[in-house]
Amino acid sequence: MAIKLLDQEKGPHISKYIYGQFSEHLGRGIYGGLYVGPHSDIPNVNGLRTDVVDALKQIHVPVLRWPGGLFADTYHWQQGIGPQKDRKKIVNTNWGGVTEDNSFGTHEYFELLKQLGADAYINANIGSGTVQEMAEWVEYMTMPGESPMATLRRKNGQKDPWKLKSFGIGNESWGGGGNMRPEYYSDVYRQYQTFLPQYDAKHPIYKVACGPNEDDYEWTETLMKNATKYLDGISLHYYTLPTGDWDHSKGSATGFPASLWYSAMAKAQLMDRLITKHTAIMDKYDPEKRVNLIVDEWGTWYDVEKNTNPGFLYQQNSLRDALTAAITLNIFQKHADRVSMANIAQMINVLQAMILTKDDQMVKTPTYYVFDMYQRHMDAQLFDGEGDVPERVTYTASKKDGELNVSLGNYDLTQDRQIVFTFSDTYRDISDASIITGNKMDAHNTFDDPNEVVEKKFTGASLKNGQLVIDLPAKSVVSITIKS
Repeated sequence: MAIKLLDQEKGPHISKYIYGQFSEHLGRGIYGGLYVGPHSDIPNVNGLRTDVVDALKQIHVPVLRWPGGLFADTYHWQQGIGPQKDRKKIVNTNWGGVTEDNSFGTHEYFELLKQLGADAYINANIGSGTVQEMAEWVEYMTMPGESPMATLRRKNGQKDPWKLKSFGIGNESWGGGGNMRPEYYSDVYRQYQTFLPQYDAKHPIYKVACGPNEDDYEWTETLMKNATKYLDGISLHYYTLPTGDWDHSKGSATGFPASLWYSAMAKAQLMDRLITKHTAIMDKYDPEKRVNLIVDEWGTWYDVEKNTNPGFLYQQNSLRDALTAAITLNIFQKHADRVSMANIAQMINVLQAMILTKDDQMVKTPTYYVFDMYQRHMDAQLFDGEGDVPERVTYTASKKDGELNVSLGNYDLTQDRQIVFTFSDTYRDISDASIITGNKMDAHNTFDDPNEVVEKKFTGASLKNGQLVIDLPAKSVVSITIKS
């Protein structure tokens, strides 16, 4: 049976911020991954790796969440400004117990955003910080006139204020961010947001409250009941663990059995149920859907690679990750009426990364190529579809600039699928088609072989009698663009 795309019905707008990234002071996510310092032998611009920045610019990173994560609730921003030689060294108690020299701070973060062309999403410290500390940080970043913090910013070399688009008040406050009860956190959030300065009435800072851990629906209920009118978005965290076991082995990133391939796909699909149920609660208190759901931590989580610091969360990234990314992004787009931003964890060298680095070497992961492929859905209009979707197939269809974009994943390990799409509009030719696949289910890129899994031209699609016919290979992600 064909899938009929409802291309005459106006669907929700797919926010480009669904393709957001997350970079925490964790392992080699920032130091060595993004930032090497201006005096490094590795080519850089103002300390930021040229190769990594150039690669990230190709996928048009829309927003970058920083400085955490759990690190945010031990981070005191004034330790990361001013001359680097004078910055205070601290111990990163959350991730590996290593020394953090604070050489990457507020100024370096905004320099990274400038080079990437990305927007800011900063998490405040409410775990070990104060309301005053938060307010002064926002003043430092965004105050255009004369004030103590604006004067300090100018003294440190930044004349004009930066643009702070989104601001998170708390991170995992239900756990490592404070072990708070939802009633207590709701009051803390209300207090902090009261003192969040807003210096640009035309472009107010978007306020994100700490939302639930996975299926903690009581947290969402309590927060929405007590604080809806004070917030713009609430966060949701969910990680794909193939074994489903936080306390023991999460499984290896490579060399896994087929059972853990399919387990990962099933766990990734749980995101749909989580968003559906949390959205239903939000609808009770916000039927106009003013408040957004922000999935600002998601991705696969495996055992760390052998002989690496367990606190650095460094894992390989295989074709399995490409399929779980496709499943998850398709779910976000399905819920585009509520999900307005998501941030994969994490951008470089940590968990489900876009890029892995080793000294001066860099490799793009299969997940990177999915994000590259799915760019065509950024700021597009979602199309729903009618008809049976074949088992183990996931897809999204959208339209932008007069072009129809269809992205699909087939996570069956052995069975190819033929998919047929019909539409009301007339399309004349396929303008672009690409595929990500591999010979093995754990195919991945290494520093010795960086091109094992890359985006390639796809020839298995055709327009026949006004229908799009796709011969979708097993264990593959495919994207196709057709013109009207």
